[in-house]
Formats: sequence, structure tokens, C-alpha cells
Amino acid sequence: MDDRPAIGLIAGGGRLPFLQAAGMRAAGFRVVCVGLEGQYDDDLPGCCDAFAVVGVLQLGRWARVLRRGGASRAVMVGKVEKSQFLYHPLACLRLLPSWRAVKLFFWDMRRDKRTQGMLGAVAAELDKIGIELVDTTQYIPEHLATEGVLTRREPTAAQRRDIDFAWPILMRMNDLDIGQAVAVKGGDVVAVEAIEGTDAMIARAGELSRGGGWVLAKGAPPSKDPRFDVPTVGVQTIENLAAAGAVALVVAAGKVILLDRPEVLAAADRLGIAVVGIAP
Repeated sequence: MDDRPAIGLIAGGGRLPFLQAAGMRAAGFRVVCVGLEGQYDDDLPGCCDAFAVVGVLQLGRWARVLRRGGASRAVMVGKVEKSQFLYHPLACLRLLPSWRAVKLFFWDMRRDKRTQGMLGAVAAELDKIGIELVDTTQYIPEHLATEGVLTRREPTAAQRRDIDFAWPILMRMNDLDIGQAVAVKGGDVVAVEAIEGTDAMIARAGELSRGGGWVLAKGAPPSKDPRFDVPTVGVQTIENLAAAGAVALVVAAGKVILLDRPEVLAAADRLGIAVVGIAP
């Protein structure tokens, strides 16, 4: 009999759910996972102790599956394309939303669908039905960005000026829940992240900043709720930055997850991207 305590994992797509499952197991937990239909990676079930597929908009079923598995606490991570349902109400009906989800997304939040507010409402709704969402970062501390220059390559003096210029803008953007990243060059804003996500914003910044040499700032302020939507940077992000002509990346120490941190920093060194962590 498995007498380990259970913890829940509500999983979208990408690498982060895999790291979470490994970190939870290393901490002595049995991982009960609900994979969001059409979002989670096919290999994820093999990394969990129990797994069930649930609809993206079936909040009540998320809770029932987790509770049946013995979990009353859960981490919610991974990519979910909210534009698939929030901005196409008729198309979302094929996802068979629960009444809770319909009320939450299309009535309670009809005037403000920004990510933090939306996820905060989801957390509150889950809490009502017996599932407490917990800090996304607590089981993967080794993958968090830390303070200082994290790569062998140091930013130049000009790049440090752009870092200093970008940082307060990024923190203000986060306060307004606009986006998690901003691109700057020569003391001017090149691009700001919105619903398109960081990768698409990086491509746009590259198009707008011909000749390269720009800096990306990504992160969250201390006030950011660590239970969800923690900014992440992966190897693909570094490769996209290099392809778009970026030369430096500055991230919030303790507030940004480096997906497989050693690989991310190795890729940055290989591609000539300086990575710097700043305490928010």
C-alpha cells in the first residue's frame, strides 16, 4: 500500500508539469494529476502516480478527480490557450463547460479577463469545492532564477543601461497585469507582451529591431501571486531570442522559472545571450 500523502497537479502543456511532478515525488508525495484535455503532453501520465483527462472548463470535475485520489491541495501549471474559449463563446461549447465555468468566465468575469484576475477567480472557486491551490515554485526551487549574472557572458555597459531602463517599466506592467515581458533597445521600448505570449512577442521585437542588439526583460513583482502564471523561460525561449537578434535577458530572481535551468543557461552561453537575475 502506498502511504505517501497525495498532492494534486492540474496540468496544461509544456515542460513545467514534468518538472513539478518530479519535484513533488522527490518531496515524498504521490502525484494525482488531472491533464487538461487538448493541452497536456502525451508523456505526462507516465510521470504521475494517478492520471485522468478532464475538460479545460470542467472545474467541478477537476476537484472531484483530485479528491478521489486523496488530494486536497494542488499546483496548477502549464500552457493553456485561453483565447480558444474566452474569446469564442460559441466554439467553447464543444468543451462541455460546467455551470461553474460558464458563470465564472462568461458572467462574473465578463468585464475583465486579464490572466491574474481570471486565475484568482479559478482559485477561489476551487477552494469552495475543496481544492486549495498552492505556490507553483515550492517543489522546484532548483529551477528558479537567482540574483546576479547567471551566464559566463556579461552584459555590456550599453546593455546594462537598457536593463536599468526596462526594469521599472516591466514592474509597472505587472502591476497593471498587462504582460510579463518587455523588449527595449537604446533606451526605447520596442515591444510589450500581451495575450500573444512571449515567443510571438520576441518574433515581433526582432522584426521591429532590425540589426538586433535588443534586451528582453521578463518577470513578476513581489506582489504577484505565486500560485499561478509564474513566468517561465526555456531553451526554446533562448533560441528564439538569438534568432530575433536579442543580446541579453533580464529576469526576476525568485519569480521566474528556468525550465531545466542548466540547459537554459548552457544554451544562453552557446548563443551569446547574457542572462541576469534582478531581485524584484
